[in-house]
Amino acid sequence: MEYVVDKEELTLFRDMARRAFEQEIAPHFEQWEEDHLVPRELWHTLGAAGLLCPDVDEAYGGAGTTPHVTLALIEELSAMGFGGIATGTGIHSNIVAPYISRHGTEEQKQQWLTKMVTGEAVGALAMTEPGAGSDVQGIRTTAVRDGDEWVINGSKIFITNGIHADVVIVAALTDPGKGAKGTSLFLVDASLPGFEKSKKIEKIGQHTSDTAQLFFQDVRVPANALLGEENKGFMIMMEELPRERLGIAAQAVSAAEGALACTVEYVKERKAFGQSVSSFQNTRFKLADVRTEIALNRALYEQCADEYSRGELTADKAAMLKLAACEMQCKTIDDCLQLFGGYGYTTEYPISRYYTDARIQRIYGGTSEIMRELVARSILGR
Repeated sequence: MEYVVDKEELTLFRDMARRAFEQEIAPHFEQWEEDHLVPRELWHTLGAAGLLCPDVDEAYGGAGTTPHVTLALIEELSAMGFGGIATGTGIHSNIVAPYISRHGTEEQKQQWLTKMVTGEAVGALAMTEPGAGSDVQGIRTTAVRDGDEWVINGSKIFITNGIHADVVIVAALTDPGKGAKGTSLFLVDASLPGFEKSKKIEKIGQHTSDTAQLFFQDVRVPANALLGEENKGFMIMMEELPRERLGIAAQAVSAAEGALACTVEYVKERKAFGQSVSSFQNTRFKLADVRTEIALNRALYEQCADEYSRGELTADKAAMLKLAACEMQCKTIDDCLQLFGGYGYTTEYPISRYYTDARIQRIYGGTSEIMRELVARSILGR
């Protein structure tokens, strides 16, 4: 489906979203960072404000917008320095909801999308396993057919929204002899017997993004929990990866913009050797480079977002975008932090959070090394 973006409406939506985030998140964010978790009620609050899954079809409670609107939410959260929340809501609205919208049955859409829009159900994507990270072909979790049910056994690790999740898209082997071609996806209700969540995994950044290990011990799901066709899970994952990587790039570009903005403000105020830090040539040249790198990546990101909305974004271009944007994010934010001197290494200034939140971006959604290999294959073949 091709979408037409109304730039004026998108700007109004951004303004509305930012005001809502300033009101509902900003006053509590420091406490949530200390708690290493957002309260479950936040999802209801965001849902009531229309800030979850806006591009879900109106038939299921969404606003039926373009994907650009969902990406705009990720951008605003990232620019404001709410990296963990950007990741959690991104998984929910930009990955899980589209999986269900594009591949789910009418029954599945009615069951889950309506609840995801309101925040009644939080979505998570369970692909990564202790022995299979970027290599989704290394999945070991199994689903065995037993009459009108599937029985799932295995575990998943580093699952964003794992603690609060109500519905989890689980990748499992349904025909182990076929490897990737024997993988299927299931919509698993987190309240089912045998489904357990570990205690929260502690990370160096993105503390407001709850991350958990999930365990499946003889979890029985009905036959209609299968998402898409049997043994077509890997194909669906490959089809949906460009949007996931587009969302990660949205975080990268916008977080870098947010870090630059707070750095500019700091160097103008900070004095060293009797003059403003902003007057030093090193400061001026560094920030000129940072702004240029961000602008280049924003241009590629916006081009890819438009291509995605037209159904034209290729896997290799999405990989190029993810690689470039995440490497840029880490480099430019590191340059920004350096201009804060010792204060940059304290939690007193938000630049330190931009810095620690950024590092995972080069890992999840496919590592930078995997992105390079995908781009290389598009040039040189396997």
